Amino acid sequence: MSSRPSRVELFVPFRVCVWDNVTNANWGRDLEDLLIILVVEDEVLIQSLLSEALHDGGFEAKITSSGEDAIKLLDAPEPKFRALVTDINLGRGRIDGWDVARHAREVDPEIPVVYMTGDSAADWSAKGVPNSVLVTKPFAPAQILTAVAQLLNTGGAAPTT
Repeated sequence: MSSRPSRVELFVPFRVCVWDNVTNANWGRDLEDLLIILVVEDEVLIQSLLSEALHDGGFEAKITSSGEDAIKLLDAPEPKFRALVTDINLGRGRIDGWDVARHAREVDPEIPVVYMTGDSAADWSAKGVPNSVLVTKPFAPAQILTAVAQLLNTGGAAPTT
């Protein structure tokens, strides 16, 4: 009986920096611009927590507080977002997180989507895009980082938290 080798692909965020030994200055190009995550959240404190957690995980977060602004960013030619993390209820705007995620999938059918919500979890099966993850509030910022990494690694849904 012969065994076939397995192929495993693992996404590991990383940053390449080059340091000038004379001035100790970082003059190299960070590769994190290739790992930009669009975060749509209307609460400033949560924006800050997510930005820090994603940065610590090797990602760059592009933060916006409205669904309308998120749609504009998704439609722009640059940057290309590697994932979307969106709150569902985005305040007073007309566009909610469900709409943002559907639009993101129209732009890029493979983009990983992580939803955050305090009260809309029951609607996820009906309104959420396939192969997405839902994280309920309150959450630890590491849960979002784990969900994004899981979706990037597998291209599929991670367990709901």
